[in-house]
Amino acid sequence: MPKTVYVLNGPNLNLLGLREPEIYGHATLADVERLCAETAARFGLLADCRQSNREGELIDFIHDAHATKAVGIILNAGGYSHTSIALHDALVAVRIPTVEVHVSNIHARESFRHHSFTAKAAFASLCGFGIDGYRLAISGLAAKIGASAQA
Repeated sequence: MPKTVYVLNGPNLNLLGLREPEIYGHATLADVERLCAETAARFGLLADCRQSNREGELIDFIHDAHATKAVGIILNAGGYSHTSIALHDALVAVRIPTVEVHVSNIHARESFRHHSFTAKAAFASLCGFGIDGYRLAISGLAAKIGASAQA
């Protein structure tokens, strides 16, 4: 049975492809999920992709990752990255290797986006690569947990 990586997307990421395409591009959340599933499979992993516009539900997803013994979390918490101590605390509590992803370069944007609470609970953070950041995050997570690419 493949090991599972949770790919969690926060508020407004369901609008990818529609929302500010000059910042976020034209790829949709379905494109992100397909990319994650394909990338995870290359390492013998299974991507469990979930999205919520609600902070508490994202926390429940993190708890579920712990309960199901997920081997990693890829998290794009959207705007909650900059505001949610509760998401930070959930990640710290479950002790699952986590990579934070942002589609845009948060450091080239408004100053309130320059700080991330969730990044402090992750072993790595990627921003500015568009949706390809998810592929990079899964590859980095695979290396961290010792999963090798399969032929």
